[in-house]
Amino acid sequence: MSPARRRLVLDLIAVVLLLAVAIVGFGPTFDGPAYLLAGFGALVIGVGIAWLCAHRRWGVLPTAGLTVAAYFIFGGALALPQTALFGVIPTLDTWTQLALGSVQSWKRLLTTVAPVAPYDGHLIVPFLLTLVAAVLTASLALRLRQAAWALIPVTAFLVTQILLGMTEPAVPVLQGVVFAVVASVWLALRQAWDPDNAAVRIEPAATSDAATLRHTRLRRLISGTAVVAVAVGAGVATAAVASPPSTRYVLRDIVIPPFDVKQYPSPLQGFRGLVRDDAETPLFTVQGLPEDGRIRLATMDAYNGIVFNVSDEGAGSSSSFTPLRSNMSPDAEGVPGRLEFEIDELRGVWLPDAGAVRSIEFEGERADELRRTAHYNDATGTAAVTAGLAPGTTYTVDTVFPVRPTNEALADVAFAPVKMPKQEGIPDGLSQIATDAVGDAETPIKQVQALADWLSTDGYFSHGLEDDPYSPSGHGAARITSFFGGDEIIGDDEQYAVAMALLSAQLGIPARVVMGWHPEEGDTAGEFTATGDNVHAWVEVAFEGYGWIPFDPTPDEDNEPNEQTTTPRANPKPQVLQPPPPAQEPAELPPAIANDRDQEEEEDPGFDWIGAILAPVGIGIGVLAIIFAPFVIMGAVKTARRTKRRNADKPADRISGGWDELIDRAVDLNAPVASGATRTESAQVVAATMEQPDVTALATSADARVFGPGEPTAEDVDAFWREVDAIVVGMSGRVSVWRRLRARLSLRSLLRGRARRARGGDA
Repeated sequence: MSPARRRLVLDLIAVVLLLAVAIVGFGPTFDGPAYLLAGFGALVIGVGIAWLCAHRRWGVLPTAGLTVAAYFIFGGALALPQTALFGVIPTLDTWTQLALGSVQSWKRLLTTVAPVAPYDGHLIVPFLLTLVAAVLTASLALRLRQAAWALIPVTAFLVTQILLGMTEPAVPVLQGVVFAVVASVWLALRQAWDPDNAAVRIEPAATSDAATLRHTRLRRLISGTAVVAVAVGAGVATAAVASPPSTRYVLRDIVIPPFDVKQYPSPLQGFRGLVRDDAETPLFTVQGLPEDGRIRLATMDAYNGIVFNVSDEGAGSSSSFTPLRSNMSPDAEGVPGRLEFEIDELRGVWLPDAGAVRSIEFEGERADELRRTAHYNDATGTAAVTAGLAPGTTYTVDTVFPVRPTNEALADVAFAPVKMPKQEGIPDGLSQIATDAVGDAETPIKQVQALADWLSTDGYFSHGLEDDPYSPSGHGAARITSFFGGDEIIGDDEQYAVAMALLSAQLGIPARVVMGWHPEEGDTAGEFTATGDNVHAWVEVAFEGYGWIPFDPTPDEDNEPNEQTTTPRANPKPQVLQPPPPAQEPAELPPAIANDRDQEEEEDPGFDWIGAILAPVGIGIGVLAIIFAPFVIMGAVKTARRTKRRNADKPADRISGGWDELIDRAVDLNAPVASGATRTESAQVVAATMEQPDVTALATSADARVFGPGEPTAEDVDAFWREVDAIVVGMSGRVSVWRRLRARLSLRSLLRGRARRARGGDA
């Protein structure tokens, strides 16, 4: 093989291997291996274009033109096969989506929860990135004498893949090792095979001199390879032992806006209001609901003695909402269905849905806004849209309706090992009531059915409206105490659903409350109109292998107490001591994005992701350091400031520090808070400019805790900082991405603190 052909083969192999390292890194971002076809297909096409243009000695314009043409010709088959004819031939729709996707696909990829569905246009990103990187890298490698220049575009490709990827990388050690070995060996061979780079030029006239030259080159190659192997092994071992685990800093953590569903009140609090004020008001209509289908508005599993609400226990909890995607509820089984919703008078952020939702598609003028602000919880089947519902909002839901098993099928089925949140503020005496209610029921299904039957048969129904028997609204501890403590058990869905859930908790039964709508028995399937008159609340219990099964503990609406009614709750049953619930392991629930993204500044992102690139590549680190140094430095300074405030010696100083942290974050977001203003004055400015009315009450609370008698307790400090973080999240969520980035680099709060210390020193 001639030297020229040998170098060509070497360059092509090295380029392919280096680009393959970055392509493999897309693995955690995509659901399925389709990204490999898009990436390696673009790799082959890009390298082919670079070789053809280098062989023909074509310039930049022909190379760029061939690259653009290849994008539109092969993009249909590799990135958008669902739009191409027979999955291969591009159509007008394919070209339209490719043109728009070259600009919009980046944002869609970063604002969709990973792993993303490959056929939502997301494959455009790895296809386009790989195509451009392959053309640039291969062109520089084949055209330039110094092959090291080709490492610049492939390094940029690797950096971009990391920033567009996930916090948890695919195989970081293997990627780094392969990149380092391939780059080092490639450059070493290129230098060894170039006689002009030798320190002493040896003429090949004499056979002995030529043999000596070959021996020297081989020895250098073996030595260099050994050095690389030792260095890589030492680096991997050191990283495994000495480097603490840390989270990579990726663009997804900046672009995806935070969403905290606990900022919004529990819809169960408005149950009686819907019944009273909107009994005849059409709230929304839905087409395609089966006869036994249930429309879910919200699911609540945490009780605090005042209200049933969503819990706050991290990933997989009822508060773990993630942005919409097209591959939600991947493990759902049942009957597929398609529902068409049209909102009329329903308001708020809670989005009605049904079943295990696979996808939600919005229509109309607000479709893009609603899609960007819509979130879904796979664990509870609940959807929310922060942009808010309005009349005329229409959307289509592709879902799966689970088939409800019969009681006979559940006869020997245990409760699912679901980790339920700890319930607080439960009235005294419910444990004995629950034990009496289940009587001698032994199996899980019999216990649940005994609770539901006892409430629905021994209780009475009343909304407590003008002509109804007296029945107060609410479901706090006082209302539940009166519910069980009166002469008669009387209430509506709100009280009965909460009562059954609390009784279930006393027996170790995993139960949660659901608010929504469902057709009455005997109604025909088809169009359903939701009103305040047919709103309901029920209980769901988790059974192993079957998921969450609904139960209705509410009596019939015609079962009202009258003057001849005697006390219904006597009905004594044998008191059987129930065995303690078996130890249960937490269920494996779908991953979700952490809700409290504002806490990211408490954790130093570190330099691991930069180090992973610096070690194998060693080129381009200066540019990266210049770009990211301001973010890292400012993040470290502000994190240190927050830590100092949070861990102050006196509890009162921690409260003051929490307030200063909130104001500094508002100042960095460009809120015009005057230096030296009181807490009340600062709160008024923040409430007006950042649309955070809760900050006024927080200012009053801070003054009371700082200047009031006695020191604040540790619980007071923790609660105050949680309120501060919630308001900070709300402020950040109301501004653009670029404004949040500017706030990270802003010196306003630091200068403001310096001026405040100067005034204190003068005083």
